[in-house]
Amino acid sequence: MSYYYYGNENRRGGFLSQFPPVTKNLVIINVIIFLATLVNEDFMIGTFALFYPTSPYFHWWQVITHMFMHGGFWHIFFNMYTLFIFGCVVERIIGTKKFLLFYFICGLGAVALHLGVQYLQMQSYMEGAALGNAAALQHITEIKMTPTVGASGAIYGVLMGYAMLFPESKMTLLFPPVTLSAKWMVVAFAAIELLTGVTGLASGIAHFAHLGGMLIGWLLILWWRKRGVLFDQNRI
Repeated sequence: MSYYYYGNENRRGGFLSQFPPVTKNLVIINVIIFLATLVNEDFMIGTFALFYPTSPYFHWWQVITHMFMHGGFWHIFFNMYTLFIFGCVVERIIGTKKFLLFYFICGLGAVALHLGVQYLQMQSYMEGAALGNAAALQHITEIKMTPTVGASGAIYGVLMGYAMLFPESKMTLLFPPVTLSAKWMVVAFAAIELLTGVTGLASGIAHFAHLGGMLIGWLLILWWRKRGVLFDQNRI
């Protein structure tokens, strides 16, 4: 594994130049899209948020564009804060090109599990609707007309990547102020997401998308390690 020292000349370009490019540009793009959503929310949500494939609002590009959409200030703030903190570290370790690939594959894995769970729900509701169940018809409509937004699926994958690279590093939650090693923190996150996703205790959150991102992040890091290609030779 080779390391290269570039000296002070690599720091030119101002304050932002010191951050790895993919993480930096992902944050910038997310902020720009969020500002555009504030200007014209109906258009942005209807066009770029993710809808169920049988919804009249669904477009194929939404499987990507929804990752840059957010539902409010605190939603984007915590997502971008997490991406910035952990993305910078992971990108510097595995390399810029590999991190870009890793981020979007985790995001697509999150979409796949989220839509897969919705598909199973739809099958159950359609059986009820065929029997004249009004509640089932309402649930079908809700699934078709409810948009999914956020980078959380991909970011949970980044968090998993960090935990696999630095399993013994300490992580502290803002609330509650609990400190655990990274490997046990992601296990706790996964358990909470699975519990809330199955029980529906916290509605309005795509828990299975979070789990999908974590699962794909875990599998991808394992695969790259097995092939001996986890780390790039040239890293920034």
